[in-house]
Amino acid sequence: MEKKNAAIITGAGSGLGKEFTKILAGDASLDEIYVLGRNEEKLNSLKSELGEKIKPYIIDLSVTDKIKEFGKFLENQNINLKILVNNAGFAKFCSYDDISLDESLNMINLNVCGVVTMGLVCIPFMSSGSHIINISSQASFQPVPYMNIYGATKSFVKNYSRALNIELKEKGITVTAVCPGWIKTNLFERGCINAKKAPNNFNFMVMPEDVAKKSLNDAYAGKDISIYGLYPNFCHVFAKILPEKIIMKIWLLMQNIK
Repeated sequence: MEKKNAAIITGAGSGLGKEFTKILAGDASLDEIYVLGRNEEKLNSLKSELGEKIKPYIIDLSVTDKIKEFGKFLENQNINLKILVNNAGFAKFCSYDDISLDESLNMINLNVCGVVTMGLVCIPFMSSGSHIINISSQASFQPVPYMNIYGATKSFVKNYSRALNIELKEKGITVTAVCPGWIKTNLFERGCINAKKAPNNFNFMVMPEDVAKKSLNDAYAGKDISIYGLYPNFCHVFAKILPEKIIMKIWLLMQNIK
């Protein structure tokens, strides 16, 4: 039996993940799109909106064993995985002691372990010409006080993705780290917890559909990093030039944090 061409998108229920889903739903070369997340209602709504090509899969991506179960599920699907978008993740805008130990570890488990585990269980179903898109952040360019765990996890995703891209070249699989700035999504609803000290300047915000389009174009072009917008590109350059202590001071001034 001929294998079905498929895509997998995590955190697909809203925001950037939803925009990836909408774009890929229009790709005639894809037979199935597996949309992963915890909100069954949102994923089923995507299927209603975009058609039977959409295959919802309810999962908590912060739990490694659940991702391993998904890998077992894929063994029975007879697919050629063309695209994996690791989009699921979350942030907390606050000091280290404004959230619990469990919340801190959950952020690491989802943003780091979830990305690595999803990649490792999905690569065996990929072939030459397949793409992995891992969502990092502009926050990956330098240490970020009052977003310390989020920034550190995204730095991991960026460096891990670019190194993995080299390792997978012999298989013809590309890996792209996407490093956007502020995106107009519900990340802020979950991230803003009214902490005494926290980021509050969200200038240069962009739309998720624009980031998704550029990310896919850059992935198809074989780029190992994708940065949308002048401001994030400016920050990327200056993070290579200025000492990290200076960068952090500038960040605190921009956010009016003393």
